[in-house]
Amino acid sequence: MRREEWTAAFAPEVGVQPPSAEQIDELLALAAVAAHASERPAAPLACWVARRSSLSGQQLLEAARRISAGGGGPADGAM
Repeated sequence: MRREEWTAAFAPEVGVQPPSAEQIDELLALAAVAAHASERPAAPLACWVARRSSLSGQQLLEAARRISAGGGGPADGAM
């Protein structure tokens, strides 16, 4: 089963809409940054944290890139 098929089946099973193509791209980019900047398990954990954030996908990706580049903690106003 392909990732899109699995996600399309899983989402309604847990009571949510499946992600859009844009959301999938953003989540995969976020996961890639986390996995390459740290241990691989950071990828799903970053997505878990992202789900609880009010930031946009682009803002989340920028934050992940700052952390990966050694930029440290939250940006002004992010918390």
